[in-house]
Amino acid sequence: MSVFVRFGSIVFVIVAFSFNPISRADDLKSKQVGMSSTKPDSGPSIQVDGGYMVPYTLKVPGSEVTLEMIPIPGGVVTMGSPENEAGHQADEGPQIKINVGPMWVAKCETTWKEYKLYMSMYRLFKSLANSGLRKANLTNAADAVTAPTELYDRTFTFEFGEDDNLPATTMTQYSAKQYTKWLSKLTGQQYRLPTEAEWEYACRAGAEEPYSFGNDVSDIDDYAWHAGNSDAIPHGVGQKKPNKFGLYDMHGNVMEWTVNGYSPEGYKHAVEKKQPMSILESVFWPDSPENRVVRGGSFQDEAALLRSAAKVASKDEDWKSEDPNIPLSPWWFTSNPARGVGFRVFRPYQPIDAEDMKKFWETDHEYIEMDVRARLDEGRGVITVVDQELAKDIEKSR
Repeated sequence: MSVFVRFGSIVFVIVAFSFNPISRADDLKSKQVGMSSTKPDSGPSIQVDGGYMVPYTLKVPGSEVTLEMIPIPGGVVTMGSPENEAGHQADEGPQIKINVGPMWVAKCETTWKEYKLYMSMYRLFKSLANSGLRKANLTNAADAVTAPTELYDRTFTFEFGEDDNLPATTMTQYSAKQYTKWLSKLTGQQYRLPTEAEWEYACRAGAEEPYSFGNDVSDIDDYAWHAGNSDAIPHGVGQKKPNKFGLYDMHGNVMEWTVNGYSPEGYKHAVEKKQPMSILESVFWPDSPENRVVRGGSFQDEAALLRSAAKVASKDEDWKSEDPNIPLSPWWFTSNPARGVGFRVFRPYQPIDAEDMKKFWETDHEYIEMDVRARLDEGRGVITVVDQELAKDIEKSR
């Protein structure tokens, strides 16, 4: 059997015996970190077939950058909001039920300390390419990762500073997806953006009310940075109360990318499917470069947009309206409300097979692919094969 992989305008055929450890679900499951054979005496733990899922601190190989991952149990989420919920919008219904498996979720939103390490890959990848190293070819194209170009103008992205603990913002969904692919190939584990269902399940933490903390919107200042208390700036992650799963800033601070495309008809695409449905069955995959779903609301939004079911559709042309590049950057936004857009890393206990992972990591529309390819052809972009050995190059470059 062969796997067809699109790499720019070229389609590579990779034979199945070309071993790729990150794309085989069975191999990944056997090498999982964040597992304990016995139940810990304290702290959160989730019993699964392989033992107990436990919190862990991921140290990004080759660096001093860390992120904390929290285990949360599987269950069924009723996604969306009922029509009688205050603030309900038509795109939040009809409600559907989805099975969500156990997973690890980043305790906080991705910070500048974490994301700037990925940004630094641009110069490292360029250096490796100039030395003829880590070039993509027929046997390793599935491991190729792009790095975002250096910012043309830093004043928008870093308008509020670039302190290590501030949430990273203004990246496109494609850039966030490539970050998760880079992190996955580098660590040998499968990190990705969440589906809408996974995000909402993690946000609700078992609550059926509008917010993870209940119905009383007057409590929101305890849990979220929003238009009413943020002074119109983002704040360092983890300063408010967490939800019952131990996750911070699921409401407010910055909006968070999901992999879903947006439909004004909400979940009508799935309402006829047998419920509760699987995660992959629930996804409305994007069919446009824009109209991609961000969740959670930001420091710029009123409380109603911070509800667990609320969503916003991306608008590439508007969010890049001040971009001087032609074609527009596939990696960065330049205009509001994108200064309030960030993301959080998820890692399901049950890895996804390689064919499905393409949807979580790769370009999914010809226009995005054309923009990426244009940067590569012009020499303003770079693509490099990433594996666990790259850690040595990262360490040398520090």
